[in-house]
Amino acid sequence: MSTTDTAIASAEAHSAHNYHPLPVVVASADGAWMTDVEGRRYLDMLAGYSALNFGHGNRRLIDAARAQLERVTLTSRAFHHDRFADFCTRLAELCGMEMVLPMNTGAEAVETAVKTARKWGYRVKGVPDGMAKIIVAADNFHGRTTTIVSFSTDQEARADFGPYTPGFEIVPYGDLTALSEAMTENTVAVLMEPIQGEAGVLVPPPGYLAGVREMTRERDVLFIADEIQSGLGRTGRTFACEHEGVVPDMYVLGKALGGGVVPVSAVVSSAAVLGVYRPGEHGSTFGGNPLACAVALEVIAMLRTGEFQQRATELGGHLHAELGLLAGGEAVRAVRGRGLWAGVDISPALGTGREISEKLMERGVLVKDTHGSTIRIAPPLVISKEDLDWGLDQLRGVLAG
Repeated sequence: MSTTDTAIASAEAHSAHNYHPLPVVVASADGAWMTDVEGRRYLDMLAGYSALNFGHGNRRLIDAARAQLERVTLTSRAFHHDRFADFCTRLAELCGMEMVLPMNTGAEAVETAVKTARKWGYRVKGVPDGMAKIIVAADNFHGRTTTIVSFSTDQEARADFGPYTPGFEIVPYGDLTALSEAMTENTVAVLMEPIQGEAGVLVPPPGYLAGVREMTRERDVLFIADEIQSGLGRTGRTFACEHEGVVPDMYVLGKALGGGVVPVSAVVSSAAVLGVYRPGEHGSTFGGNPLACAVALEVIAMLRTGEFQQRATELGGHLHAELGLLAGGEAVRAVRGRGLWAGVDISPALGTGREISEKLMERGVLVKDTHGSTIRIAPPLVISKEDLDWGLDQLRGVLAG
C-alpha cells in the first residue's frame, strides 16, 4: 500500500465516517498550495470553505500566533486578559457595530445568534414567552447542531436527528413576497446567508437583501446576516451585504476570522441587542481566548487595508469572465458567484461533482462538490493570477476530456 492508502485506511478504521474526503493526504501547505504525503503538490481552490482566505501559513498570522503562544493561550472568561478588549473593539469597528460576543466555531456563533434574537424578542420586543419565531431561507446551511439542522431543508443533514427544535419558519430564498407573508407579530429575526455557499454559491436577485433590510426594519425584526463563508473579503467587500449597501442588525462571523490558524467566531451587533445578556446566561470556556484574539486581531488589521478585498474584486472579475466563457455550453450549465467564489454546475452527462473533483485532483487541483454535479471554487485570496489561470486550465482539460 502507498503512504496515502495506508493513512486513509487508518483514518477509516478509527474515525466516524461523517465526511467523505477526496483521497489526498495533506502533509504541508504554503499560500495557495498544498503538498501531500507522497510529495505531490496541489493548488488549493477551496481554501477551507473560506477559512483560509489569507492562505496557508500566512506569516503575519503565524507570527502573531507564535508570539501569543509564548505568553498565554487560555484564561477562560473567569478572568480578563490583555488581548480581549482590543479584539472586541477592533472587530466592532470593522463591522460598524458596538458589541461583540466571541465564540469558537461557526455553528456556535449561529446558535448564539438564535439565542440572542429570542432573548431580544422577549426582553425588548415583548413577544410572549415561548412564542418567538425566526424566519430562515430554504437550502440554507448554517451548521450542524441539533437546533440548526431543525431548520435545514437538506435531508442528508437533517434525517434521523429529530425531534427537531421548533420556532422556525422556512421561506424560499430570494422571495420577498414569501418573506412578508411569513412575518407575524411574534417574528423576532430573519436569519440568512447573503450568498448561500453550501447550496452552490447562490447569489440572491438584485435588491433582495435591501428588501429584507427594509422589511425587517419596518416590522421591528432583527436582520441577522450569516457571513461565516461570505464575509471577510471573499466577495470583494469586507461583507457580502455591502454589495447592496445593506447593514444588518447582526453579523455572524467565523472561518476566516481565525485565519485558518485557530477556530474563532463571533456575533457582532448593537448594544441594544447584545446588551440583553446578563452574566451566566451564555458563554464558552474557549470563546475569546488570548490566542484566538491575537490571531483575529491580525486578521482584522489585514482587512482594514482593503488589500484583500481588492484582490478578490480583481481576481474574481477574471475568474468569472473565464468561467462565463464556459457557461451555457455542453459541459457547463451555469456559473454563479461573486468575487473569488463560484459555483459551477457541470452537465450530469460528464459526471457527478465528486467525479469532476477527483479528476481535478488527478491534475493537481483541489475543489469540492455540492448538490449533485456542482463544484465550488474558492481559492485563497492570496492566489496569484498565474496560479488561478493554471487551475482554470486544468478545469478546461477535465471538461474537454
